[in-house]
Amino acid sequence: MTSTSAAARRTPPRLLVVRNDKLGDFMLAWPALACLKAAEPQPHVSVLVPAYTAPMARLCPWVDRVLIDPGEGAERRERRRLLAEVKGERFDALLTLFSTPRIGWLGWRAGIPLRFAPATKWAQLFYNRRLVQRRSRSEKPEYRYNLALAEALLDELGLALPSPPTPPYWPLPDAERKAERRRIAEELGIDSHRPWCFLHGGSGGSAVNLSPAQYAELACRIESHLGGAPAPVWLLTAGPGEEGVAEAIRERIVSAGYTAERLPSRSGLDAFARSLSAADLFIAGSTGPLHIAGCLDLPTAGFYPARRSATPLRWQTCNAEEHRLAFSPPEQAGEQDMGSIDLDAAAKAISDLLQRLAMAATSVS
Repeated sequence: MTSTSAAARRTPPRLLVVRNDKLGDFMLAWPALACLKAAEPQPHVSVLVPAYTAPMARLCPWVDRVLIDPGEGAERRERRRLLAEVKGERFDALLTLFSTPRIGWLGWRAGIPLRFAPATKWAQLFYNRRLVQRRSRSEKPEYRYNLALAEALLDELGLALPSPPTPPYWPLPDAERKAERRRIAEELGIDSHRPWCFLHGGSGGSAVNLSPAQYAELACRIESHLGGAPAPVWLLTAGPGEEGVAEAIRERIVSAGYTAERLPSRSGLDAFARSLSAADLFIAGSTGPLHIAGCLDLPTAGFYPARRSATPLRWQTCNAEEHRLAFSPPEQAGEQDMGSIDLDAAAKAISDLLQRLAMAATSVS
């Protein structure tokens, strides 16, 4: 397919977008997916994701169909099943946001005519359209790299983009957020009129994060900086196997005399993600839940290591700038020396954000 032929027939193209790694990576693809669906004529957008992130893909308003990637170590029959499914969809274009030889080979074997990916590593040999990005330099946010690929694909297809989408990239209706808040308030018997600060102390097995003691100290310091502002309710969230971390943080906050509860467990990633919409502020390391909160355009405070590939700029949340705070060790510290982060300075910035949010809510009401 060429941009000329696509423009001539003006039929909505069928696109397959691949981001088949971790949850946070997939959430940072939502701005690119929103960009694709904003084009005219509106494409049919499918995504190829692992089973783990499939519940979020099904919630994404910019996705029409979800295909499951069985992964690198899949048995031969599973690989053949995926190839047959991709062939059967008769896609016009493949957009791989993170290029791998296996996916490039899949697109080529499936006969997808336009195959677009970043021009990185030898996997690019399977693609007939490429965009040089040099992501390893971490010069801009990951979601911006993804957006650049989506925009380049639309240009290649000859599709118009009337106006780029803006946050929230997960525009959950306000009624659904309020319902989640009522549900949690009833489950825990907490005051829904106080600010709710969600705090996720887990790391998802990949991100370097603050320790439970540091997170508890951060919460206490935030409380001390609030002055006469309403005291928050601290809600501790946890992924599978991270319940002990959440409980350790909760116990320390409660022992300091503040209100803290564990967010009730939810059956499935999709239900957990919806529950996050009840937050007034979300605090976490650079993990999947932080990026879910970013897609919801919730105010966020993220804690990042000093490693070049994991900087606050590279893994910036995709919420509005005024809703976003980020903290990392000073330049002279070690890459993963999270103990060198100035917790009092972070607490002051977060408390200032909470007070601004409270003032804004008061002015609206």
